Amino acid sequence: MKRAMLSMAAAVLAGGAAACSPSPPERTASEAQAAREWARPPVIERVERAGTSLMVSGVADPGARVVLRGDDGAAFAATADPGGGFDIRVPVPAGHRLLHAETQIGQDAAPAPDRLLILAAGKGPIAVLRAGGATRRLDPAPVLGAIDSDGHMRLASGRVPPGTPAVEIQTGGETVPVVPDAEGRWSVILAPREGTDQVRVGGRDFAWPGEGGASGDWQVERIGAGWRIRWTGPGGSGQTTWLPDATAP
Repeated sequence: MKRAMLSMAAAVLAGGAAACSPSPPERTASEAQAAREWARPPVIERVERAGTSLMVSGVADPGARVVLRGDDGAAFAATADPGGGFDIRVPVPAGHRLLHAETQIGQDAAPAPDRLLILAAGKGPIAVLRAGGATRRLDPAPVLGAIDSDGHMRLASGRVPPGTPAVEIQTGGETVPVVPDAEGRWSVILAPREGTDQVRVGGRDFAWPGEGGASGDWQVERIGAGWRIRWTGPGGSGQTTWLPDATAP
């Protein structure tokens, strides 16, 4: 879980063909890569129900074209406003859907390191998955929003009301206090476990079901009081994410 997070290095492209040139020169691979790194990948901030659709909102570069792509070939797009905000209308899926976010730059794309997960036709958890990082729940989640695992380490995360001084996480006989950020979001590394585990967060008990079997494709299963998702990140690394139900048992 201590993988390096995707970082975007700034670069500037200069030059261009003269007006009298018969055809513009093709960009080199390094120039195309620089264009992708220069653009800011989109950040998904919220998802709201809008009739038979879901409105996906976030921020990107002003005027950028933001695209959400599904593995089934479906694509949904919108152009960011002058302030960088965007709203993309996505039909409510019949079941589960995993969408990849990217910013288009001509024929190139600057993909975000995130995946937007929509479960149970929008009636289940809605979350932003990040390879090597903490999942961010966008639905009314409990104090423990997710446990991510790559087989070597686990990362627990969630959200409490802003201003909460600390959250106590108890597992394996240890108690760890975590200080949330200004938005109330918190995350903490947990020791790996071979099988199931009991995790107590903010006075509520959660039964982590374990990672399950390895898989190269993304899989969703209802297990215990939550959902377990096995998926593959941009670099091909496998990750398991467990999303507890929002309602208390």
